[in-house]
Amino acid sequence: MRILITGGTGLIGSNLIPKLKPNDITVVTRNVSQAELVLGHKITLISSLDDFENLDGFHVIINLAGEPIISKRWTDEQKKRIEQSRWELTEKLVSLIKASSQPPALFISGSAIGYYGHQGDNIIDETFDSPHDEFSHQLCERWEFLAKQAESAHTRVCIVRTGVVLTRRGGALVKMLPPFKFGLGGPMGSGQQYMSWIHLEDMLDGLIYLIEHTQCKGIYNFTAPNPVTNEQFSKTLGAVLHRPAFLPMPSFALRLIMGEAADLLLNGQRVIPKRLQEDGYQFHYPELEHALECLRL
Repeated sequence: MRILITGGTGLIGSNLIPKLKPNDITVVTRNVSQAELVLGHKITLISSLDDFENLDGFHVIINLAGEPIISKRWTDEQKKRIEQSRWELTEKLVSLIKASSQPPALFISGSAIGYYGHQGDNIIDETFDSPHDEFSHQLCERWEFLAKQAESAHTRVCIVRTGVVLTRRGGALVKMLPPFKFGLGGPMGSGQQYMSWIHLEDMLDGLIYLIEHTQCKGIYNFTAPNPVTNEQFSKTLGAVLHRPAFLPMPSFALRLIMGEAADLLLNGQRVIPKRLQEDGYQFHYPELEHALECLRL
């Protein structure tokens, strides 16, 4: 099976690729030499899709690329960079799929639970249709709209709305760990906002499940079945580390540091993976405490 991946050097892509071998894998990357260091020399690496006229010969396309959403303050320029890094590449992939005489059987395209905007303690599954209109929703709505244009009788489209991915290999948890390890961790803001999380292994195996089960198509929430409040998350992380976790990070301090991007941490969503479970996927880590303990932090 031939698989084309964008975002292959990112947290999810770089950990997914070893699980997809020995399939024939091609990765689109802006930095080929750096990607070779991360992924090894047995992966085909290309710097651009511009030389492709179509995607004939590829069976699966996995679209994970995008500027990190929370690494910098959301200036107008940074927002545009975040948008275009997702929208332009997705549009290009869809154009190539449509130009194919034998198009890929599956197009998996990334998205995020930020699609829903902040929702308080409402329980959100894939049927929820009242998103809060904010930047994260606008970003994901357009991203998903573009991806859906690839759907046809020959190509099924799966759109993956991802929550906070838990792993010791990178991502949000690694950035959170230092204060918690020193006993200086605690909830952010009120602590009552929900955190919808997923263990990296469920993230990866969930993607493989979509590839292997041809009945799967449409929108999928990639979150564990049991979201928790930020306060619960902090207490559980502290307990797993055997450290106190009661020092809050005030909302004003987060906004001072991060600007508008702080909304992603202070306003949450209580998201459940209804469709993934209905389609038969069994989570390895449905409970937060077990997920954190198995990371051996």
